[in-house]
Amino acid sequence: MNKKKIYDTVVIGAGIAGCCGAFALKLKGQDVLLVDRSSVPASGGSGAAGAFVSPKIGKGSTLQELTNEAYEYAKDFYKEYFSEHFSQTGIIRIPKDDEDALKFNEYEEFNTSRHRWISKDELHSLGITQEDDSFLFDEAGVCDAPAMCRAIWQKVEFKQFDVDRLEFDGDIWSIYSKDNLLKAKNVVLSTGYQNELFDMRYMGVRGTWGSRGDYYSKLDLKVSMHKKISISANIDGIIKLGATHNKSKEPCKVCDGYPLKMLESEAKDMIDSSDLVLKETFCGMRSGSKDYFPLVGRVVDAKGMLERYPKITRGAKVALEHLPHLYILNGLGGRGFVFAPLMSKWLSEFIVDGVEIDSRVNPDRLFLKWCRKAFR
Repeated sequence: MNKKKIYDTVVIGAGIAGCCGAFALKLKGQDVLLVDRSSVPASGGSGAAGAFVSPKIGKGSTLQELTNEAYEYAKDFYKEYFSEHFSQTGIIRIPKDDEDALKFNEYEEFNTSRHRWISKDELHSLGITQEDDSFLFDEAGVCDAPAMCRAIWQKVEFKQFDVDRLEFDGDIWSIYSKDNLLKAKNVVLSTGYQNELFDMRYMGVRGTWGSRGDYYSKLDLKVSMHKKISISANIDGIIKLGATHNKSKEPCKVCDGYPLKMLESEAKDMIDSSDLVLKETFCGMRSGSKDYFPLVGRVVDAKGMLERYPKITRGAKVALEHLPHLYILNGLGGRGFVFAPLMSKWLSEFIVDGVEIDSRVNPDRLFLKWCRKAFR
């Protein structure tokens, strides 16, 4: 066991976050191993994602600014490295209702990503049965979610490995399954909504169940769109509807055996869906943080700090202490395919070059607030 190969970094979890994280570290010259309990990537929430790569519209919030930075980076990243799985169809953002249509004029000054207005007449000419003027982002597009994760996964070393526990001996992490062992200088956790390896309650990671349907169709739909749901352009005879956002802890009871019912109902009001024939249904749990910003950086030693500094539960401010060489890349929410490339770049630059993590995504932002709230 002492002669085990020691990797620079082991990334745990092969959704879009873990795949991009491992790839970014490999581009930095690291000897990286990506592991997952499944034998294939994107077996959870990433595989069920709509995987639309588009900007966020709004009135210029910090989350909007961050999302659109990530969008600009992501579309260029996919075009450069994995263009065969990224279709730059353009995406039309359609107002949800009359009230939302009025807000689009207010959103205009904050729309920094390349776009133009598209009228109802042009919508109709494209086969979109909507009446409100909308935004067209012609550089936006859609990833083939499972194929994209698989393509990135194939660029790095991968091992099916169900992690049971982690131990740090002062220099190296030992990563155990029930009958095997890996060793690494660094560990990156991209485990999605499940976080059982360490106490990371302060991050507030939570799951949102999503379903997507892929449909055979001959409809000549050349552009993708988003209203209450997302509908992809017709790509190689397939139109994608997705994805739902079900926060129930028992999503299968909520959908009652028909997970695509809402998607199909909404689609009827947006396009001629009469010839759509279901090819495949995808379901999975995506992970998000309590404040909707990604979680990228080091992991606070929550247990140790609570023992050493009990006054932090009453508002005392102390310097944060972290678990050594343990990192997280998680909480990307419903925009995983937008956030993953840039968040992975930032984490790789932090691990390899020591470049500080952007404060907007650093999980440290959540710890002291959690201590005061959770133990009051």
